[in-house]
Amino acid sequence: VQLQACGGGLVQAGGSLRLSCVISGTPFSSNAVGWFRQAPGKEREFVAAINRSAVRTYYADSVRGRFTISRNNAENTVYLQMNSLKPEDTAVYYCALSRGAGATMSSGNYYYWGQGTLVTVSS
Repeated sequence: VQLQACGGGLVQAGGSLRLSCVISGTPFSSNAVGWFRQAPGKEREFVAAINRSAVRTYYADSVRGRFTISRNNAENTVYLQMNSLKPEDTAVYYCALSRGAGATMSSGNYYYWGQGTLVTVSS
């Protein structure tokens, strides 16, 4: 199983980015997918998750209303649209595949992880 995340970069505060995560080697539509992030010197934290059918989504309080997670099961891809970015959103963003179909905020429920993509938001 491989997860390939991309779309990170440098953006000014208030700007937008869209991250993509392509998942291969597994029946993608059977599992929930999540995004996590890790800022320098901090622990990894949950950002957003989506269940296998895209009916349910969950967001961290810090990003709710600004970020949107979505998925295209036909293309084995999950997206994270990030709007109104803030300097505190600066981090390496990771996509992860859940063990089950339901979305969850707990990193322990995810068993495959991508390599991460760096998002830097300047003030």
